[in-house]
Amino acid sequence: MIRTAVVAAWAVVMTFICASLAIITSFPNRGGNVPHLVGRFWAKSILWVSRVKVSVQGLEHMDPGATYLYMANHQSMFDILALLGYLPVQFRWVAKKELFRIPVFGYSMARVGYISIDRSNRRSAIKSLHEAAQKIAQGVSVVVFPEGTRSSDGQIMQFKKGGFYLAIDSGRPIVPVVICGSHYVMPKGKLRVRPGRIVLSVNRPVETTPYKKTKDVLMELIRSTMKTDLERITNQQTKPSGGMK
Repeated sequence: MIRTAVVAAWAVVMTFICASLAIITSFPNRGGNVPHLVGRFWAKSILWVSRVKVSVQGLEHMDPGATYLYMANHQSMFDILALLGYLPVQFRWVAKKELFRIPVFGYSMARVGYISIDRSNRRSAIKSLHEAAQKIAQGVSVVVFPEGTRSSDGQIMQFKKGGFYLAIDSGRPIVPVVICGSHYVMPKGKLRVRPGRIVLSVNRPVETTPYKKTKDVLMELIRSTMKTDLERITNQQTKPSGGMK
């Protein structure tokens, strides 16, 4: 628990410092590149203190100059750190509105263009998805967690439809990103942080235009791709005392 307390203290301090820097740099930097780099430093610093290592597979599937809708499974709060720290592209989050209420941190998210979504209000949620579609149309990649919340057992849950409406509206390809290992580091509902390894696996982009009238088929295709990849990674890993190998 001492390690967890140290990580928590570090995260609070770094969140305040980096959120403040992100706010300041967002004024002269309209494109968001500098604030995103600040966010990447914030994420990597917390992962470093937590003794969590991240490896990335499948980067050859990405075109650095293309705009995508990234969809990732959600095992832990550490998913955000892993994606922000190690997915080597600039992107914006679609995040639950509660995060935007956190002092300084929430304002910094709004300043750099992250998109708040109210999951309890359907009309507001649709408006947020339209806003995200506009950002994608302007050439900004967006990351969503299609499960809508963290998995309690690390397995991929059923998907919500919102992200797929966003994909169809934007016309951009979906890139499935599989996260494995973060559930071990910090499971949902637990406060303890354990050292370990997280794998990010980037799958091939899936074109969305053929699925304009078959969103459910697209949703099942993405979920099946992610489940298969998660199983592949899990079968390659062992879990010694220090976490995933």
